[in-house]
Amino acid sequence: MPPHCCGFCGKEVSTGGGVKKHILARPECRRQWDLLIEKTSDSDAAENLNSPPHYSHSSPEPDNPPARKIQRVNVEEVADEEDVRFTTDKRRYFEECPDAGWALEEGQTTFEKYRQHKKDMGEDEWAPFSNSDEWGLAEWLIKHVGQTPTDEFLKLPINRVQPSFHNNRAFLRKIDMLPHGTPWICKKVTVQGNKQDADGQMLQENVEVWMRNPVECIRELIGNSSFKEHMAYAPSRAYTDQAGLHRVIDDMWTGDWWTETQERLPKGATIAPIILASDKTCLTQFRGDKSAWPVYLSIGNIAKEKRRQISARATVLIGYLPAGRLDCFTSDARSLAGYRLFHHCMSLLLKPLIAAGRDGVDMVCADSLIRHVYPILAAYVADFPEQCLVSCCKENRCPKCLVAADERGDPLTSLMRDPEAIKNILQKRKNGQHPVEFDDFGLRAVYKPFWNDLPHVNIFIAFTPDLLHQLHKGVFKDHLVKWCLDIIGEEEIDARFRTMPNYPGLRHFNKGISTVKQWTGTEHKEMQRVFIGIIAGAVSNQVMSVARAILDFSYFAQLQVHTNESLDGMNNALKVFHDNKDILTELEVREHFNIPKLHQLSHYVHSIRLFGAADGFNTELPERLHIDFAKEGYRASNKRDYEEQMVLWLQRQEAVFLRGSYINWLSKSHLTSAADHKCGLNFDSDSEIEDGQQLHRDAAPHSPGPLVLPITERRIVHVLAKTPAHPRQSVQYLETAHGATAFLPALRLFLQEHVLQNSIIPGPQDRFDVFRQVVIIAPPDPRIIDLPTQWCIRAMPERHPSPGSRKPGSPSRFDMALISNGAEMLRPCTLEGLRVAQVRVIFTLPRQFGPYPRTLAYVEWFTSLRAPDPFSGLRQVSRSTRQLHRNAAVVHVDEIVRPCHLIPKMGPSVDPSWNSGNVYELASDFYLNTFIDVDTFCISRASTLTPNLLL
Repeated sequence: MPPHCCGFCGKEVSTGGGVKKHILARPECRRQWDLLIEKTSDSDAAENLNSPPHYSHSSPEPDNPPARKIQRVNVEEVADEEDVRFTTDKRRYFEECPDAGWALEEGQTTFEKYRQHKKDMGEDEWAPFSNSDEWGLAEWLIKHVGQTPTDEFLKLPINRVQPSFHNNRAFLRKIDMLPHGTPWICKKVTVQGNKQDADGQMLQENVEVWMRNPVECIRELIGNSSFKEHMAYAPSRAYTDQAGLHRVIDDMWTGDWWTETQERLPKGATIAPIILASDKTCLTQFRGDKSAWPVYLSIGNIAKEKRRQISARATVLIGYLPAGRLDCFTSDARSLAGYRLFHHCMSLLLKPLIAAGRDGVDMVCADSLIRHVYPILAAYVADFPEQCLVSCCKENRCPKCLVAADERGDPLTSLMRDPEAIKNILQKRKNGQHPVEFDDFGLRAVYKPFWNDLPHVNIFIAFTPDLLHQLHKGVFKDHLVKWCLDIIGEEEIDARFRTMPNYPGLRHFNKGISTVKQWTGTEHKEMQRVFIGIIAGAVSNQVMSVARAILDFSYFAQLQVHTNESLDGMNNALKVFHDNKDILTELEVREHFNIPKLHQLSHYVHSIRLFGAADGFNTELPERLHIDFAKEGYRASNKRDYEEQMVLWLQRQEAVFLRGSYINWLSKSHLTSAADHKCGLNFDSDSEIEDGQQLHRDAAPHSPGPLVLPITERRIVHVLAKTPAHPRQSVQYLETAHGATAFLPALRLFLQEHVLQNSIIPGPQDRFDVFRQVVIIAPPDPRIIDLPTQWCIRAMPERHPSPGSRKPGSPSRFDMALISNGAEMLRPCTLEGLRVAQVRVIFTLPRQFGPYPRTLAYVEWFTSLRAPDPFSGLRQVSRSTRQLHRNAAVVHVDEIVRPCHLIPKMGPSVDPSWNSGNVYELASDFYLNTFIDVDTFCISRASTLTPNLLL
């Protein structure tokens, strides 16, 4: 049935409340509404506002509770902004679960309760602080200044602020009056060792477990008003077509695990999929051995792009596990004792989840509705050793499946581990039996794992892909790069990296890679961007197939949105690797492929189908959280009994963050109320709830029937400096400094074709305003990034150092770009209709040629892209010539789609005269580097494969 639509601009939305919100958000419609208010009565205006008539998508099911009619809107509302050229004709369809996420009744979120409390107490929003200035000072002090410097600052005679707190002690008393999150408790655990002291007594070690109630932490997360528009309460299958043939998987609610688990729960239940992460970290940098073992928690109801934001605090710390060395045990027993202590402490930490996951708990959600929530452990983010620790298996086995210890280098054929079977085997072992499966499955004697009693939990499928350690650092850096170094040689590899042409944002390894001693995840990714072009011509076709398969898999795994085609691409890449890997044995660079991290890649596709795209579970997030939740707290302590001081410091930091979030929420509430009053829009309770439950991209709607989500168009915008960097430059300057040797002939041809009224022939006397670069802003591509992409294309001549100046000069930068054939400028989905060119000059026409608003670029063409090489997948191009000179032209700047990167065809050995600065001028043949970023990879693959690849 037809949806609601705006009576002013005709935009279709799903609800009447959506029409009202659209009018509030779009200035033009809002101005027309204000004019309508002046001309007509409120009743007539309300009737016109909702014109044409409204139709419902569906009616509530008769067996649903009364509150079931309070549902999320079917279609995400995309704000209309006058300065952004986006439209909404791309759509996504949902097949949702109608028996999940039912609302019981309306309630009050934590912020709403606190606002009412402040009102009842007669306090203003800044209390216990005097005013906004004092609150701002307190917020700055607690975030950036330690206790002693705070005391010194408050006692400075120059300090004329005169806050209500005069020293650090009074200041902290104020902070401690603020509401904070779930309180911390400490439980002491006594570990009985197997070593004896001098008196013959068995040694003991007392350790502490600092913890917070995970159920209460989940209550805070799911009821956080800041996540209101980023929250889902029911699973949903997403498709790019109305027939449901092309499925899309990104957030956790679009995966299979949520749907399958929902079927085992009562009708209308709401699942809070728990995402745990744990990782032991060192607290000291240069001395000492102080360590911490944080455990983090988040929930899959929150959109993964919000969970990845450190500042959003969508992932919370719920405990510190003991990180001691267990010196009370002998060296041969210490490892098993560590396993058992970990599981015992995790059992204490997660005990509240047993009853909550079995019976459910009523919770007020971010949309102010009460739901019966079942918190269930769904995913566990950890590196490989910690995965083995959690699964109670040895590190020479797979923590997910039953593959034999010496068969991990083969394609996956083994069964997944079964939790019930593993529990039975461990119980038999505890009872003194010796089941053969205990050794066959590589188990450790941990008789009661922490996940033993957690309801609806399969810990073995819960382990998510670890892109950082398994893919970037593991398979790529530790193995593929090493294999190629052995084949090609360090000297040749280093020379090829030094020759690599510049590209905006690309790291240039100007000394090669063999001398780098310490690598980061960022550097691993930078190497991947050029690696296929580096080894092209220096290795055999089979080795190239192996390398390309690993890179293909890596780039597919990094996608934020998956389809069946992208997942098939991952499986095909693994198959190509296994089909060609024996060449490495023949070349004697590898004896076997029984590599644990290589085997883990076999589980990626299954995990993505269950839980969504891998970017929502990367171990880079908990490693970054160590800074905020462990290292900073340790630095704020006196380094003795530091964990107790760390949790107090964290509690105060959290209190300040919550107060800041409350102030922001309060200000937004005031603005919304003022806007509603000004426009005269009286929201009824249903429309408020429908609007309030909207999500950002890909939020799963909660009503039956075919559902649609608009996705913005891929239009791009070009941005230049307000004033040219080099005004009134001569033609001679352009020819010498920019290398634009055919500038005048190219400009004459352009004027003949595009400025027909012009009769002036350009000559050497003309001068042109020249820009250094153009910035291209492309809308978000949901496959790759949640924010607009910004590219820079430079046309900068060489800058020599000034006499007597210490500043060095800079080499010339004339970037390569993909240029369209003049069609409407949208973000490209394929390489069709695009041509490579080198941008030499960015300029505007002088006034004597008549008014011409569009900026121009002088470019040198390359030949059309050839078919991809069957082994490397790279496309070859060459300089285009005309009458033995470079083929040049003047084009509109807004025809430049995006930058591209060319890698010279180096052959078996690189030309020693080439370097990064001159290779574009000296080389004749190039490869279009389709691995320079994930966006180029996607459009290249879409050009050679099915048009339904990805979105």
